[in-house]
Amino acid sequence: MTVDRETDNVLVVEGLRKSYGNVVAVDDISLSVLAGTIYGIVGPNGAGKTTTLSMVTGLLRPDAGTVLVHGANVWADPVAAKRNMGVLPDRLRLFDRLTGAQLLHYAGTLRGLDRTTVASRSADLAVAFGLEGSLGRLVTDYSAGMTKKIALASAMIHSPRLLILDEPFEAVDPVSAANVIEILQRYASAGGTVVLSSHSMDLIQRICDSVAIIVGGEVLASGTMREVRGFHSLEDRFVELAGGRKAAEGMEWLHSFSD
Repeated sequence: MTVDRETDNVLVVEGLRKSYGNVVAVDDISLSVLAGTIYGIVGPNGAGKTTTLSMVTGLLRPDAGTVLVHGANVWADPVAAKRNMGVLPDRLRLFDRLTGAQLLHYAGTLRGLDRTTVASRSADLAVAFGLEGSLGRLVTDYSAGMTKKIALASAMIHSPRLLILDEPFEAVDPVSAANVIEILQRYASAGGTVVLSSHSMDLIQRICDSVAIIVGGEVLASGTMREVRGFHSLEDRFVELAGGRKAAEGMEWLHSFSD
């Protein structure tokens, strides 16, 4: 497949807003994500990252704004939009009384894949994520990292155009994280698109082509990695936009030990 990274926007978000009473969680967020790229979203806790991604994927209805996935409106044409997405949500809940193999079968057949294709792709994903010896176990018995990996495999089994991943590396060990990064990079190089959030500035800086910094429900900077961070590290740029480093004053008591 030929991908024109200069013109093909797989995800277009315009004027997204969400409030809870008097609290504005997301305030007029707009983003454009090119095909064949890995796009990072960073921000402090409570910045609105998960709320934004939940609205992008159709899990949460916005107060205003539009989301287009490969040209399909997530709210006006949800079937077409969601067909092109694979989603790893925050605080994911799985059918954990199924085995890993059963969960992948369920995810694949739900997406319209035939039994043979599901079996073949499940085997490939199990090897890629190091789960080949665990597919016969109940998901409820998986570790946190294994649960994250089987959920990611379920999101990828139908080969979507767009992957939306909220904290995909949380609780994943370094070796598994390296394998996942390689899988995502190969997926993007073949024309797939990844949007992910993470608190790891180093990871985002290493693997993402573009990035958005969200603070207080607003996008304070977005663009290519070089455009956003300039000649500084992404962490330094993020800290600058988020209000700077706070000096730990008034805690002299912490220097006097109780024993």
